[in-house]
Amino acid sequence: MERFAVKRGLEKNIGGNAGLAGIAATYFDNIQVDAEGVFTGSFAILTQINGHFGPDGKLVMDVQQMKGEDLTNFLSADGGRENAMLSRQKWSSFLDEVTGYSPKQRGDKAKEDAKKFSKAKSAIKMAYKMMEMSKTVDQATIDTANTMIAELQAMIDSGTPPSEGKVKKLNDLI
Repeated sequence: MERFAVKRGLEKNIGGNAGLAGIAATYFDNIQVDAEGVFTGSFAILTQINGHFGPDGKLVMDVQQMKGEDLTNFLSADGGRENAMLSRQKWSSFLDEVTGYSPKQRGDKAKEDAKKFSKAKSAIKMAYKMMEMSKTVDQATIDTANTMIAELQAMIDSGTPPSEGKVKKLNDLI
């Protein structure tokens, strides 16, 4: 499962999950939509494509692709390579339209999020180490730090990148 940043206001302009399914129908085949607006489809080597907008406004996509012998057979069939290339083009064009970002911008956004996750994990590790080693940290500070750590960990576990401010507060506390 992948999560993609979406330009501010674009989800509303698209029309939420219903609009997302409509756009998906222009790029992929066999589009089906459930009651929550989550769409499912396929195209060429992309055997299953599921997508929706998450509660955080990000595009959540789960894509399964042909592998192994199935992929080899598909590519060796007449027009197989062309259809495989076409499926990659459609995938990229779909992401361009529904996120509002180019492939390079999507990569940059993913790197930003990865940095935020890394900084939060590092701050948590450092806070634990400081609490373990320090003899001057009082219990109230430790309790506050543990609360902040739990909040950051919950964000990490849910896939929401923690803000730099939350990480800085934990670093400044200890």
